[in-house]
Amino acid sequence: MNIVFIGAGNLATGLSLEMQRVGMTISQVYSRTQESAEALARRLGCGWTTSVADILPDADLYIFSVKDTVLPELIRQIPPNDGLWVHTAGSVPMDVFEGHVHRYGVFYPLQTFSKERRVSLEGVPIFLELKAPEDEKMVKKVAKALTKEVHFLSSGKRKTLHLAAVFACNFTNHMYALAAKVVEEQEIPYDVLLPLIRETAAKLQDMSPAEAQTGPAVRYDKSIIDKHLAMLEDPAIRTIYQLLSQNIYKENYKT
Repeated sequence: MNIVFIGAGNLATGLSLEMQRVGMTISQVYSRTQESAEALARRLGCGWTTSVADILPDADLYIFSVKDTVLPELIRQIPPNDGLWVHTAGSVPMDVFEGHVHRYGVFYPLQTFSKERRVSLEGVPIFLELKAPEDEKMVKKVAKALTKEVHFLSSGKRKTLHLAAVFACNFTNHMYALAAKVVEEQEIPYDVLLPLIRETAAKLQDMSPAEAQTGPAVRYDKSIIDKHLAMLEDPAIRTIYQLLSQNIYKENYKT
């Protein structure tokens, strides 16, 4: 199977390297910028292009991993072919390909990726959606080479899953960034927080997030909360602290 990656960002980098590691052939990388296309192609040892006209027309699988906003227009720019086209977006419906190619679907790994960090997909759920039933077997085989956690999911449910992932990953990571800012302003090294972060995530293996919640907001300890709010000079961060504290209390003390 020959695979072409349309895009060379974080997800494309992580997914393509994992596919190559398990024995799949990445034939080409396309990106709008030469630097990104060339950098990923160099790591994969394959060809690259910045021109849609030069994208290989005879690959078996085309994986689109680009920004949601540019995906529809990019699809229209690439000449249709007989390969299977899939995108990796959480909130874009499968039918974004409709009317342009006859074989299409979704290949959505529920994981966070960064170009500089290799991530194994073993145990990571991959969610599939295919237009034609005859393509399901092929794509499932590709996914199964990466992980045992392979599931079929509709576009509507995938959109809900992506929303949950933003809370679980992106917003949580932003909290880490704010925590780092708070301690580093007082010349306290950020890494002293790492054991706390690791245990917070680890205990979710054994209990629900609601059961695992601790801290002054659970009991709404106004004395501590007010002291914390007074320490925060940035009004935006102060608002985040206040809203989160109020919502934690509300969620843990429902009447």
